[in-house]
Amino acid sequence: MKRSAFALAALVLAWLAVAEGEGGQKPAPLTPAGGDQQMYIGTYAGTIQIFDEATETMTGQIKLKTGIPRSLTLSQSRTKFYVLDSTLEKVEIVDIPTRTTLSTFTLSEGAKQVRIRGLQVDPLERFLILLTRSAEKKIDRWEIGNITIQFYDLAEKKVTRTIPWPRGEEREFINIRFSPDGKLLYFFGDDVLILETANFTEVDTWQLSRQIEPGLGRVNFGSVDDFNDDPGYFTGLFTTSDPVQNRRILNLGRVNLVAKSIELTPLGPAEGVGFAMAADRKKAWGLMQQIGRYEFWAFDVTQKKLLSRTPFDGRPRMALRVSSNGRLLYVFQAGATIDVYDAATYKKLRTIEMNADQTTTLFILPRSTQSSKTP
Repeated sequence: MKRSAFALAALVLAWLAVAEGEGGQKPAPLTPAGGDQQMYIGTYAGTIQIFDEATETMTGQIKLKTGIPRSLTLSQSRTKFYVLDSTLEKVEIVDIPTRTTLSTFTLSEGAKQVRIRGLQVDPLERFLILLTRSAEKKIDRWEIGNITIQFYDLAEKKVTRTIPWPRGEEREFINIRFSPDGKLLYFFGDDVLILETANFTEVDTWQLSRQIEPGLGRVNFGSVDDFNDDPGYFTGLFTTSDPVQNRRILNLGRVNLVAKSIELTPLGPAEGVGFAMAADRKKAWGLMQQIGRYEFWAFDVTQKKLLSRTPFDGRPRMALRVSSNGRLLYVFQAGATIDVYDAATYKKLRTIEMNADQTTTLFILPRSTQSSKTP
C-alpha cells in the first residue's frame, strides 16, 4: 500500500511539473538570449505569431479576420500593424498591445476588384497612401484601370480623393516616405520630389540624379534599414557608379530626409547584400546570398567601415533581423523556422520552430500593456 501511494505521489508530481512547464511558469531564458522583447511574424495560417525573445517560445498569436497576411506595416507609434492580405484587396488594422483587430476594409466592390500594390501610413495615423489598380469584369472582358495613388481617410474610413501623379509621371511602383511630422511626402525616383500633405503639391526637389562630387555617378538605393533608426533617417547600403573605371561601388550611407543630405563611405566593389542594423545603431550586419555562397557581413556604423565577411551554411531566400540586445542574429523567411546565430562568432545556436510558414518580415517590439485605443 505504501509503495502504491509513493508511486501515485510521484506520478502526480511529474504531471504537475509537465503542466507547469507547458503553461504555468515561463520557461527559463536561453543563454545567450537575444533580449526581453517580443517577436511578431505573419504566417500562412492567417495569424501573426508572437514569440518571447528571451525563451524563443511562442506565447500567443493574433488571428486575422482577412486571412493570410502579405505584409505588415508598422505605425510610427509602434502600436499598430496595418496588414495587407494575400489577395492584395483587404487591409486589417491590428492593435498590438491588445492583440485585437480594430477595423478592416476593402476597395473592391461587386464586379470591380481593386488591388492594393503599396501602402504607407501617415506618421500621425490620419490617413493611408494607397497605390491601387482596378480590374472590372465586363460581359466579355476584364477592363483594367490605370494605376492610381489614393488617399484613404482613417477617420472617415473611405477613400476621399485621388492624388495626381507628381509631374504627371505615372509609375508601376512607388517608393515613398513621410517626414516625421507627416507634413511632407518624399517621392523617390531619379530625383526625390517633395510634396506637402495638405494638397499634395510639389514644394521642393532633392536632385539625387546629380553627381555628389565630380567623377562620381548618381546614388542608387540598395538594402536599407529604418526599423532601428530615428524617424526621418535611414541607414543602409548604396551603390554609386565610377564612370572612369566603369564599375559600381558599394557604400555605407545614412540619409537625412529633412536636411536632404546623404553621407556615403565607399566600402569596395558593389555586391548584393542585405542590411540590418542593431538597436544601438553602432553595428549592423548584412547577408550576402548567392547560389552555393552565403556570407555574414559585419559593419561598424559609427566608424563607417566593413569589419568582416564570414561564410556560413545558409538556406534559400533568407532575410535578417538583429536581436533587441544585438547579441543574436535571426535568419528567417521561406519556411517555418527561424535560425538563431551568435552575432560575434556566427555560430548557429539553435532553431525556433513555428507551426506555419512565414509570409511577412519579422518585427521585434518592446512589451506593452497599454492599448492605443484607436477605433
